[in-house]
Amino acid sequence: MKKNPFPLLGSILISVLSLLLQFAPAHADELAAPSSVVQNTAPLLTLSALSDAISPKAVLTAMERVADWQLANPSKHKPTDWTQAVGYTGIMAVAGISGNSKYRDAMILMGDANQWKLGPRIYHADDQIVGQTYAELYEKLHEPKMIAVLRAQFDDILANPHDGILVFRTPGNQDRWSWCDALFMGPPTWMRLYAITGDTRYLDFAVTNWWRTSDYLYDTNEHLYFRDSTYFEKRETNDKKVYWGRGNGWVMGGLVRVLQYLPANHPARARFEQQFKEMCAKLITLQQEDGLWRASLLDPASYPLKETSGSSLYTYAFAWGINQGLLDRANFEPAVHKAWHALIAAVQPDGKLTHVQPIGDSPKKFPDDATEIYGVGAFLLAGSEIYRLAPAEKENKRRRLFP
Repeated sequence: MKKNPFPLLGSILISVLSLLLQFAPAHADELAAPSSVVQNTAPLLTLSALSDAISPKAVLTAMERVADWQLANPSKHKPTDWTQAVGYTGIMAVAGISGNSKYRDAMILMGDANQWKLGPRIYHADDQIVGQTYAELYEKLHEPKMIAVLRAQFDDILANPHDGILVFRTPGNQDRWSWCDALFMGPPTWMRLYAITGDTRYLDFAVTNWWRTSDYLYDTNEHLYFRDSTYFEKRETNDKKVYWGRGNGWVMGGLVRVLQYLPANHPARARFEQQFKEMCAKLITLQQEDGLWRASLLDPASYPLKETSGSSLYTYAFAWGINQGLLDRANFEPAVHKAWHALIAAVQPDGKLTHVQPIGDSPKKFPDDATEIYGVGAFLLAGSEIYRLAPAEKENKRRRLFP
């Protein structure tokens, strides 16, 4: 193969082309620079604002810019920590629709660096969630090392189960799914391992323990989850029960990620779908005028700050439910549009997602510019379902115009 005789000229042309692309006119509803330009020119040029249009191009551009910011500004949490692992689920969501291989490559590098291990606490759901990404990578690449530790550890749990009460903050109770966040962290990991191995023991464990937790923490009157047993008797300033925004977001995301792999003919399928629809029907009534949900679902006046991590998880669930035909499009699609508009407004031009409530277990006040990798993961999950929603919406509009 002949070498390029003009390497310097080639570099100059590439630089010029990048600059032209940065300043070239975009479609009116998609004013966003390509992710490659963002990476090459961010230090030198002012980035255009992201579009909140519900179109595949606009949504993917927003997802890639937020993902790129997170990859360029890595979280300082431990690499197998739940915070990181939620972010990984979002990066995998980008990898599933982006033509750029760097997102999946980044996750493979992460897995290799972790030696495909889970977190240190064998039974704790927070230390299992990283296995969701390992399993999804295995689905694509079929490398046994990716799930070897995951499978061995879950087999050990099945052989040596830790049973006990779900009362929170008692010795050993976090070996069970005794807090609502655990339903995002644990069950979807078990479901993914079931899907790639066909071993129904993992499926049975996930389903049985989901409903054990639900029977304890789910308020069948309000159709919301208490964060854990310590919240049963707590009340907000307005005397309403305390239902944490992101906590219920974890449940909604967990429902989606269990239903994705639960067989259509499974005896518990109807019960899962019913809970999903009940919670969505309640949550749509709690969306605020600006499109987001507040840290305390029933007392937004006491927590007026915008909050994007829980809001992203609700948006993810609503969009997925519409895409799967579980939710009425006419009712829920406007709520998705409103939420996505607000979420995009919370993204700075460089891709930093803001208004993320810091780590905690209850409603809290926090700075407007607060960010965390788990919030980014939730945002990217929401974007992945809105991306899939966009073509269907376009077709529906066409049918209304040309019946």
